[in-house]
Amino acid sequence: MTLKKQYDLVIVGGGASGFAAGYEAAHNGLDTVILEKGHSIGGSGNHVEGIFAVNSFMQKKHDDYKLTEEDALNEELSYSHYKADTNTWKQYIAGSADIIQWLDDLGVKWLDVEPLGSGERTWHLFDGRCEAVIHQVMAPKFQELGGEIATQHEVEELLTEGGKVVGVRVKNLADQTVSDIKAKNVILATGGYLNNKDLIAKYTNYNADQLIPCNSGKNTGDGLELAWNVGAQRYAMGMAMLFGGYIKDPDKPSYIYRYDEMNGAANQQSLLWINEKGQRFVNEEVVDNFSEAGNALFTQNKFYTVVDQKTIDHLQNEGLYKAMGTYDYHDTKLPHLQAELDEALGRNAKFLTKADSIEELADKLNLPELKATVDRYNELAAKGEDVDFGKSKDFMIPVAEGPFYAIEQGIGAFCTMGGLKVNLENQVLDQQGAAIEGLYAIGNDAAGMLIGDTYGPNMPGTEGGYCFYSGKHVADLLSK
Repeated sequence: MTLKKQYDLVIVGGGASGFAAGYEAAHNGLDTVILEKGHSIGGSGNHVEGIFAVNSFMQKKHDDYKLTEEDALNEELSYSHYKADTNTWKQYIAGSADIIQWLDDLGVKWLDVEPLGSGERTWHLFDGRCEAVIHQVMAPKFQELGGEIATQHEVEELLTEGGKVVGVRVKNLADQTVSDIKAKNVILATGGYLNNKDLIAKYTNYNADQLIPCNSGKNTGDGLELAWNVGAQRYAMGMAMLFGGYIKDPDKPSYIYRYDEMNGAANQQSLLWINEKGQRFVNEEVVDNFSEAGNALFTQNKFYTVVDQKTIDHLQNEGLYKAMGTYDYHDTKLPHLQAELDEALGRNAKFLTKADSIEELADKLNLPELKATVDRYNELAAKGEDVDFGKSKDFMIPVAEGPFYAIEQGIGAFCTMGGLKVNLENQVLDQQGAAIEGLYAIGNDAAGMLIGDTYGPNMPGTEGGYCFYSGKHVADLLSK
């Protein structure tokens, strides 16, 4: 498409936050363009399952719903050890129910609002995930209102005059032409930096080789770099939204395992976990809080789930030991589990090892303490009491009937949160805490205001919800 030389608003990034801002800005009469570097829109937002709110019309339909705004605020501040910004959370919580109503009025379809693991009932689940919201609702309505979408357009530089951001320099990746676009305001909505190994290595405590991004692959810190280059404050780097364990397959794209039954069994059934020496290292019920599970797994250099054939048969034919952590796993069995294992073995998948005995499995993987670990684990399972780590007897499933499988995993992550400090208007702040005029950040680029060192799945959907909240919030402010 042919871009104009000037717009009221340029939005950098065509994901959930970008389209929330774009639709609302166009609805409010602003001449708006969304610049997306990829071939298609949605980005990691396509995979968002649900979003957070407090006291929504959906929550009020559930008799067991008791959460108050004050309790939500206090729980999130406590979870972050008060590294999160109190006023940002207060503002977001107070406006969260209105976002659910706004989306509903636009025609978004829902499944229900649910808890996740041991968390609160705050996860408002989209029918068709957020992919349906972006592609079937937000983008079409944005274009109907005159909004423009330019894919394969990468912003290379923010244009400034006298310290104010006045536009962008953009490259058309299809023909490599570069042009300048002036704008009254620019919003950064580029999704964070999870896919930038250099930034992960430099600014986080995570082992970048163990971290497995489960997202669009496009979140390379573009917006953060753009803002830092014009003097923005680097803020709240160092936290990724961890999934817990995730199959580590160097031969396949990571996204294919997101709803894979083998991955679900290995990571969400509280089965036996062992490290690179064959030692058990944690109560595997930590999977009930996937972010805490991720933290625990990063304490080890490697980790595996070890499972026997009897357990595989039980999960496939009889039922789950516990409900899975995502709504896609509402089924009570894993009917394709054995077929998935056999397929992986058939192509010599590097993450999966099978043996007829525990001793053979230990030899194949050089796990010197595995035999002693399994013997001890089976002894505790028979007694019905895990005196070593305190796991419930319901999940002390023996590893006794071969053949045996070891599934190597890394630690999955969906996004980073943070990189830029913003005020309550989502204006990007400079090194002294003053607003950089004309520049705003939303979604993952700005969500460091919400967190400490660990994402809070106790309130599921908070980052997805913040994408929609912050996008609409800024668009409404710019329309006044």
